[in-house]
Amino acid sequence: MKIKAQISMVMNLDKCIGCHTCSITCKNVWTNREGAEYMYFNNVETKPGIGYPKNWEDQEKWKGGWKLGKDGKLSLRTGSKPERLLKLFYHPDQPEMDDYYEPWTYDYETLIHSKRRNHQPIARPRSLITGERMEIKWGPNWEDVNLKKISEDITLEFHDLFMKYLPRVCNHCLNPACVAACPSGAIYKREEDGVVLVSQDGCRGWRHCVPACPYKKVYFNWKTNKAEKCIFCFPRLENGLPTICADTCVGRLRYMGVLLYDMDKVVAAASTRDKGEIYHQVLDVIADPNDPEVIEAARREGISEAWIKAAQESPVYKIVKEWQLGLPLHPEFRTLPMVWYVPPLSPITRRMEANCYLPEADEMRIPIAYLAEILAAGNTSVMTRTLQRLLDMRAVMRAKTTGDDLPSRLEFASEVYEKMFRLLGIAKYKDRFNIPAGIQGKSHAEMRKEQGGGLYTCPGGGLIWLMQLK
Repeated sequence: MKIKAQISMVMNLDKCIGCHTCSITCKNVWTNREGAEYMYFNNVETKPGIGYPKNWEDQEKWKGGWKLGKDGKLSLRTGSKPERLLKLFYHPDQPEMDDYYEPWTYDYETLIHSKRRNHQPIARPRSLITGERMEIKWGPNWEDVNLKKISEDITLEFHDLFMKYLPRVCNHCLNPACVAACPSGAIYKREEDGVVLVSQDGCRGWRHCVPACPYKKVYFNWKTNKAEKCIFCFPRLENGLPTICADTCVGRLRYMGVLLYDMDKVVAAASTRDKGEIYHQVLDVIADPNDPEVIEAARREGISEAWIKAAQESPVYKIVKEWQLGLPLHPEFRTLPMVWYVPPLSPITRRMEANCYLPEADEMRIPIAYLAEILAAGNTSVMTRTLQRLLDMRAVMRAKTTGDDLPSRLEFASEVYEKMFRLLGIAKYKDRFNIPAGIQGKSHAEMRKEQGGGLYTCPGGGLIWLMQLK
């Protein structure tokens, strides 16, 4: 048993109102400079929709994440090491600017300095890359309905249509494909807290990380020729503060805390043959922080008492492992993401409105099959069980308010559902975030050495990677 610590996040999709405050604050803090105009380390997508960049979920096109071979071994979808070497200077699966959008501004000088004329002057859009005039055809939130994975001939009446928001950040995976694909070794996963970072000193701009990430959360800065990504606001984490997106979230839908996991089980979980069972295997990777054996193993790995205590009081552990309400985004990509989602409940279908107040899970307006494709690798039984627990929580709280009898069929005691409600519904700041300050005994000098490329610099560009081919 090799226990490691991971800072993780949970998002309750029922509370997201699509205000994009998280995107704005993240962009103002981390990407408000030339070359990063199109980067959204945190973005909110409308579902159903094609997402940002366009159709990022289609790995037949983008070749992101991992695939499982007939021999049961994992390999990158982008190809073997020799194949990736051949694509070192030209990668055919690389997203282009049109898959994001070409950043633009408006010609405000025309409005400000225009002389008197018969017609109102117009501030036309200009490209921030070329400076030339352009036509705006695409932006980060221009969506099209995409229900192909449910059925080719599905039709929905207006009163059965549905829409939900999906906030996305880098998942800081346990088995990150971007780390494995980087020729320079510039991308690494911090052993202290699991945050995945890009050493700007070590990055040589090969861009293999961009297509390798199945979530397309690694970007290329066209000005600096370096890769950039969500850094989970690690300077804030080191001071016991949540990420800026979580701190400023209007809906208070984000939760952050420490998970302990058994590193020896990571590869086996990612190699699970049945993609619908990967979720259960990931739950097995997450260790019980109250287990004496886990505590002793954590101490042997140098995890501090403060971090062990934080794991025991983690809101993420309660939601993900204890109550099993949080689900990973596209677990079939086999990267084992550490950002989790509580699936959204939705209004009931029209045919049920006159007959009940709280229906069964399969009577909700958002089809279970659609949610399962996004959060459970198509495993509808996992999604049904999760939604039913959320419905049971609502039924228990309603019964408590109205004085009615409790539902006869409950998985947990009523006290557990009350705890769920308090955490998911009305939790205060200190209940949603439990992040220990400090980095488990490592000095800031040591951290700067690692993040500055001291241990991860590859002066010869692809030298380390080429040596691995021998």
